Amino acid sequence: MTRLVGVNHVALQVDDIEEAVAFYTELFEPTAVERIPGAAFLQMGDQFIALFERGPRTEEPHFGLVVDDKEAARRSLEDAGVEILPGGRLDFRDPSGNLVQIVQYDEIQFTKTDRILEGMGLELEKTDAALDELRAKGLAD
Repeated sequence: MTRLVGVNHVALQVDDIEEAVAFYTELFEPTAVERIPGAAFLQMGDQFIALFERGPRTEEPHFGLVVDDKEAARRSLEDAGVEILPGGRLDFRDPSGNLVQIVQYDEIQFTKTDRILEGMGLELEKTDAALDELRAKGLAD
């Protein structure tokens, strides 16, 4: 069975990107704000809040769960009869219709300290690509 490691991100739909960014940055201090047309990403170190403007984008509210083994998660979902949504990601809906995205710990910038991993009974490493993402943000050596 796959193990939950954490929450990588939360994605929200907003009416106005600039208004939403201003709202969140006036209340809180993200480590960075990255933008693409119709979206902004409020960085919180190795986690983020994704803001997507309502409209032509197909992105819908969801959250990204971090697991130790994405393929084990896929097998568990299939064994339980949960429909995996089409596309290149491992996305599904819970019984209430909430969109959930599964990401694998070693492949993304999200990280936990060795002590936390040990306390969770996990021994996990990072890929070079994930380490590069962390280094680019000053979050890894």
